[in-house]
Amino acid sequence: MSTIAVTQLVQAPAARVWAVFTDLAHRAAWLSTVDEVEVLTPGRLRAGSVWRETRHMPDGARVTEEFRVEEYDEGARFVVSSPGIGADYRMTYTFAPVEDGRHRGETAVTVVQEGTPLAPGGRLLALLLGGLAAMVSEGALRQDLHDLAIAARPISANR
Repeated sequence: MSTIAVTQLVQAPAARVWAVFTDLAHRAAWLSTVDEVEVLTPGRLRAGSVWRETRHMPDGARVTEEFRVEEYDEGARFVVSSPGIGADYRMTYTFAPVEDGRHRGETAVTVVQEGTPLAPGGRLLALLLGGLAAMVSEGALRQDLHDLAIAARPISANR
């Protein structure tokens, strides 16, 4: 199993960051690499909800991934899983309000991605390309959190 963790400080209260992050209908508007989001589970977002995202990759390829919400702790924690090619992925997002210091009122968002190879071939590929795959995944997670930080900032901060 491989694990990647990324944290981004967002200049907005946790409730605002959570609202932007969990609004699937507008997700493609603020995620710079996402072209399309298809919600597969009707109703409000909750544990068990499923959606698909189509992303464009740096090489121009388009990849569609399906995500399932495993845990939904309103405003604090969001766990999603996704079957990948040769591996399953689990991403845990935490939203921690900053209560002290010069960043008080802001939010620290952390994502931890765990990848588990599904078959011996996946394990071998992870061993051979693990470092490269980890760098690509970490870059994608950093970009997503950067996009979230921009989208969640109050309008006056975006000027």
